[in-house]
Amino acid sequence: MTAAVLSDEQVDQFHRDGVTIVRGLFTPDEVSSIERGIERVLADPGPMFKVASPADDPGRFVEDFCRWREVEEIEQVARTSRAADAAQQLMGGGSVRLFHDHVLVKEPGTRQETPWHQDQPYYNVDGSRNASLWAPVDPVAAESTLEFLAGSHRMGWLMPRTFLDHQARWFPEGTLSEIPAIEADRGSFDIRGWAMEPGDAVFFHMLTIHHSYGVPGSSRRRAFSLRFLGDDMVHAPRTWVTSPNFDGLDLQIPPGAPMEHEFFPVLRTA
Repeated sequence: MTAAVLSDEQVDQFHRDGVTIVRGLFTPDEVSSIERGIERVLADPGPMFKVASPADDPGRFVEDFCRWREVEEIEQVARTSRAADAAQQLMGGGSVRLFHDHVLVKEPGTRQETPWHQDQPYYNVDGSRNASLWAPVDPVAAESTLEFLAGSHRMGWLMPRTFLDHQARWFPEGTLSEIPAIEADRGSFDIRGWAMEPGDAVFFHMLTIHHSYGVPGSSRRRAFSLRFLGDDMVHAPRTWVTSPNFDGLDLQIPPGAPMEHEFFPVLRTA
């Protein structure tokens, strides 16, 4: 295992709360590289690119996935920065495999909120040793940052719903417990969130409930994510379209098998 990047307190916080913040994880040169990568993605969207805000939103929320093979800046930060080393610590050692990258941009004035949700139900993997990173290349005020419900990664799967119209598309109504109504009584919940500067990153478990508001005023919020898989993560084909959707992967990796495929490179070994 590589040299420690995180403190014992940060590792403990991740396991206890399902989230931890790492200030200054990326160097200024790495932030500049990530920024160039994001702009390349925006200038040349991939097949998974989507607009995640309605047409009447005065801003625009856009996403793109799985661009590391075309955008060298994203591949380089995944392979050479301290991000994979930090993920290895948080996952308790062992190998670190890249699941996917994810670019998320909310332009100034975007009203669209990202609703409270877990990521795991939208993915085609199962297991407990995982870590997701979210890092901005613009300063992010507390009102526009990601927020997390501490300890929610221990609540099991909760009802996944579509983000824009909140439909229970994947499981019949009533078959899973609902995400708590956090916005109705925020003071009753242990919510974690931090204003962030370029270079900072949050790491969170794929089952940790999280959300974000829009981006008011003249602010721009460009961010990217890397999703990491540990040794117990295996392929779990779904009956629904996952996000991202790896079309045809069920013909290449059997259910319950490790994600051993060129799409998911090993970044660190045990």
